[in-house]
Amino acid sequence: MAVPGSFRRQPASRGLVSHCTHHHIVVFLLTFFSYSLLHASRKTFSNVKVSISSQWTPSCLNSTAPELRPYELWNSSHLFPNAEEATLFLGTLDTIFLFSYAVGLFVSGIVGDRLNLRWVLSFGMCSSALVVFSFGTLTEWLHFYNKWFYCSLWVVNGLLQSTGWPCVVAVMGNWFGKAGRGFVFGLWSACASVGNILGAFLASCVLKYGYEYAFLVTASVQFAGGVIVFFGLLTSPKEVGLPELGADEDEVSVEEDANRPLMGNDDVDDDERNYSIQAADNDNQPKAIGFFQACCLPGVVLYSLAYACLKLVNYSFFFWLPFYLSNNFGWKEAEADQLSIWYDVGGIIGGTIQGLISDVLQKRAPVLAVSLLFAVGSLFGYSRSPNSKPINAVIMAITGFFIGGPSNMISSAISADLGRQDLVKGSSEALATVTGIVDGTGSIGAAVGQYLVSLIQENLGWMWVFYFFILMTSSTVLFISPLIVREIRLLLHERRLRVLAE
Repeated sequence: MAVPGSFRRQPASRGLVSHCTHHHIVVFLLTFFSYSLLHASRKTFSNVKVSISSQWTPSCLNSTAPELRPYELWNSSHLFPNAEEATLFLGTLDTIFLFSYAVGLFVSGIVGDRLNLRWVLSFGMCSSALVVFSFGTLTEWLHFYNKWFYCSLWVVNGLLQSTGWPCVVAVMGNWFGKAGRGFVFGLWSACASVGNILGAFLASCVLKYGYEYAFLVTASVQFAGGVIVFFGLLTSPKEVGLPELGADEDEVSVEEDANRPLMGNDDVDDDERNYSIQAADNDNQPKAIGFFQACCLPGVVLYSLAYACLKLVNYSFFFWLPFYLSNNFGWKEAEADQLSIWYDVGGIIGGTIQGLISDVLQKRAPVLAVSLLFAVGSLFGYSRSPNSKPINAVIMAITGFFIGGPSNMISSAISADLGRQDLVKGSSEALATVTGIVDGTGSIGAAVGQYLVSLIQENLGWMWVFYFFILMTSSTVLFISPLIVREIRLLLHERRLRVLAE
């Protein structure tokens, strides 16, 4: 018996390798490092929180702060009477940034589908670099300390940085089809973790000269990266005369399984597959999908809600891990910065391996579920980590593997799947909008979480913070449970068909 085409497994790497050119490699590297630089500048802020808190608190009430001279100048410019209020304001800044970032993602996704992605990305990188320079370096050089000014700059920074993720995911979605997408996007989504490592490394290298130089270095590198993106990034294959993904996948319909988006509904009839929420266009140029149309696509709402819970946990580690290590174990700030890198290392490995497994299974949700169940155990173990740097680093890497991996997969490969499913006929003009919705909803959850983390830590302690993380991780599994059940059923159905065919 012949195996139906929809159940015939194809090596995911075959289609990927046969269509890869040097343009694909350049696009991969440029989008990878552009978002890495955006994350590096964000990581700088989390890595210098102890230094900023000391600078904003009078030395007579802060035993960890060095004696600042002249005393009269410092005493007239401090922001907070004690370190606790300074820490709470730092958490408020994280929340402000993430709320503005979330709002910006919804808008940037729509803008990215309507304007040149290269222009939007380059503008966001360069202008964000100027804001980061003003926030961390210029204010310190001028000895200008003002809470409202800091808040205003961080709102603007969140809006500008939101241009990054929808644009880079859309560009990658234009160049890389579903064949091997889990592995390619799993490897590529390590850009955020690499950015965290780069930001931690740059900050720890110059922190001894003052936290303002950490902001200066990362802002300068990010600005230079924005200039390179403006002159070097190709947003789609048609810019160099290569066939677009949609046309190429239609030509190889005999390899349907290797090219059909994972989010397609396997239970619909062929006539229903021809349905599109986009009106037919005489010149065959797809129109940008509407915001509410994108929300109605299958899986978008469920994955967005799940990502809100998961990004809360992931970004809490991102923003608070160095501070936690310094505050809870008494380790030096530079040492805590370097040790926090292991969480990102675990996330890089987790995203790549889990993406590859999802390619083999041709299903994403079951892989996410298994990883998140292990994440609950790793969070419980890390909350009881002893005061030992090697042991802490190992458990931290394991936690990053099971939390950072699923987070990377939802924000990249799954967002690309959602934006290229059957109902939009693989239109690239849906990618940035869908990515903005998923990541924007995730950022709202992360924004609320940063304030809650500072509040829970101040009133109940760090142990209850980890209990809160376990609750949010479990909620992630709950939200995608309908998709998990559906994809497991499809896996079992495909297995039965293959057994009958043998």
